[in-house]
Amino acid sequence: MRTVLIIDDEEKLRKLLARIISLEGFEVLQAADSKSAYKKLNQENVDIVLCDVKLPDISGVELTKKIKEQYPIIEIILLTAYGNIPDGVQAIKNGAFDYITKGDDNNKIIPLLYKAIEKVELGKRVQHLEKLLGNKHTFDNIIGKSKAIQQAISLAKKVAETDTTVLLTGETGTGKEVFAQAIHQASQRNKQNFVAINCAAFSKDLLESEMFGHKAGAFTGASKDQKGLFEEASNGTIFLDEIGEMAIDLQAKLLRVIETGEFLKVGENKPTKINVRIIAATNRNLQKEIEAGHFREDLFYRISVFQIQLPALRERVSDIEDLAKHFILHFATKSKKNINSISSECLDALKLHEWNGNIRELKNVIERSIILMENGDWKMENLPFDFQTKNNSLGKLNEKGISAFSMSAAEQLHIRKILNHTNGNKTKTAELLGIALTTLYRKLEEYKIV
Repeated sequence: MRTVLIIDDEEKLRKLLARIISLEGFEVLQAADSKSAYKKLNQENVDIVLCDVKLPDISGVELTKKIKEQYPIIEIILLTAYGNIPDGVQAIKNGAFDYITKGDDNNKIIPLLYKAIEKVELGKRVQHLEKLLGNKHTFDNIIGKSKAIQQAISLAKKVAETDTTVLLTGETGTGKEVFAQAIHQASQRNKQNFVAINCAAFSKDLLESEMFGHKAGAFTGASKDQKGLFEEASNGTIFLDEIGEMAIDLQAKLLRVIETGEFLKVGENKPTKINVRIIAATNRNLQKEIEAGHFREDLFYRISVFQIQLPALRERVSDIEDLAKHFILHFATKSKKNINSISSECLDALKLHEWNGNIRELKNVIERSIILMENGDWKMENLPFDFQTKNNSLGKLNEKGISAFSMSAAEQLHIRKILNHTNGNKTKTAELLGIALTTLYRKLEEYKIV
């Protein structure tokens, strides 16, 4: 039920207002001063406060500020016996919903309460969504119990408490943005913006404008001033994904931002100061990029103060089952399908796949499978054809009593894959495997590989 707290030292007026408001279906609480009002606020879920401007122990205008600081969702309507413009202005500045005169404006109270409750309910919905969004990006929602992922999470939690620049490395699809968001959420900047930009998605000039903004007339089509993402992220966190793709001269401008905390907008001479935390990510080997002259060494040392390597999915095979079940539940719910279970055959196939696209590839495979299948169990036939082909090879191995997870099975599958890659060229296959040609022939004969 919607709850209104009336604060007024005039008992008769307080009771009259309480009766009028309760007839509209509101639950009404009463208090004669700020002390008893705070007791009610701490004990009950109050939505609206109806408060007299003159209380025995504090001004209602001052009390408004205190209540809004502690309970920002609550809306406050102030009542005064004598209209006072300065008080009214200050009340609104302090966060009051409205400021009305007693007696003359009694007919306005009920409509005003309904307007205030609309704002309260909107605020509650926003608060709930923010909580859901915050929970979504916490470390608790990173799936995996393997040692590799838990080590990465442990490092990320430690650096989250600081303002240190972080470099996340790892293959495509390993969850670098998920980690960046979790670091931001666990930091003291979590009430401010988290802004992400993919440095590979823009040309050099467009990337500079996106990052730093531009002045009107700076280039063709720049009809008005535009804030850049660094400015949008001020006091928060900016995530520079695929930083290894950034043009070398733009890297120099980024270095200046890190060193001085200021930048120049495109077409402007006056620097803009910011306070922002940088989290960068790349799937490239930046040391090799430095040697090739594609990445600045000084920038590398500035962004890699704290480096976290995210493991590839094939390095955390024990997490595949939990990840698969999570994605199955997600996409089954989204498509309104009832998926009962995942077969052990399916799990074996998923665990033996190489996952070059890592978690992103796993997610895409499961999404496609759920779209195509009906309700029931998630079976081998629901996986893409290449999984089923590989599983046929596993079946033949298992018929011979060889475990799908034995070294022998893994070696056979690897040899078959390389042979397929070289179109049956045994010399090239032996070269790629790093073994002598005679050794390869012996393996082919041993495993009965034609």
